[in-house]
Amino acid sequence: MELFKNRPVTLVLSSGGSRGLAQIGAINKLQEYGFNISSVAGSSIGSLIGGLYVMGKLQDYSEWVKTLNRKLVWDLMDFTISSNGLLKGERVFEKMRPFFPDVNIEDIPIPFVVVATDIINKKPVIFNEGSIYEAIRASIALPAVFTPVYYKQTVLVDGGILNPIPVEHAVRLADDLLVVVNLYAPDDSYSEKEESAQSQFFSHSIAENGFLKSITRLIASGEKKSPGYISLLSSTSSAMIHRIANLNIDKHKPDILINIPYKAANTFDFHKADQLIKLGEDSAEEAIQAFIHSVDI
Repeated sequence: MELFKNRPVTLVLSSGGSRGLAQIGAINKLQEYGFNISSVAGSSIGSLIGGLYVMGKLQDYSEWVKTLNRKLVWDLMDFTISSNGLLKGERVFEKMRPFFPDVNIEDIPIPFVVVATDIINKKPVIFNEGSIYEAIRASIALPAVFTPVYYKQTVLVDGGILNPIPVEHAVRLADDLLVVVNLYAPDDSYSEKEESAQSQFFSHSIAENGFLKSITRLIASGEKKSPGYISLLSSTSSAMIHRIANLNIDKHKPDILINIPYKAANTFDFHKADQLIKLGEDSAEEAIQAFIHSVDI
């Protein structure tokens, strides 16, 4: 179908937890139409998916993540007793090590930018060189969930906190198309049963362990009107991040905007890989068709 054979695209991948798996489907569809992804910028899960793509490892990751069920996702959670995070986030990277080598970003043939947040100085930190592992680990460090990364005398957390859609940091070519995958799109077709990311996941995964039971009580109260600590934090930060994402989209006006409903999946719903990748493909198809009609191809 290569309608846009080798047309250069700058791809920007947003933060958004497990909904980021839809970005795999979006990339599949872009390639199906013949687009040449000439550079990638990502924040949080967008940095992970983008990093795997530029290293040529996205297919390996896609096959692996499709094998995960709810229990296997839980088994990847490396809990820690820490005042600044519940998860170390190392176990999942260790599992991915066979297809996720730690290379220097500047050695990758496709320009790649990762965004994290310097929580001490309240500013974004841009990685376009150095360890891709270190950059992505910092970018996915969701506050109070994953332990932060200590880097050059400061503390880094999730890139989505200040820049969920990092268009301004992408490397652009003069004649490229700007394509954004937005994981914060509203959609009334998703019901309130998808309501609470961390609460739903953890409350269904309680282990017979005193420490984990205590963690679970901290995370989820089980009552909609009385949210647990992590659930409340997630809802509060989510409202802010949605607002920033919408402002970035309005400001930069992508040529192709691929919208993924924010209620399509909860933060840790990586066991829904098949349906999320399919959602990404369908959403990308819709966005590309809209672009075709808008430019009269």
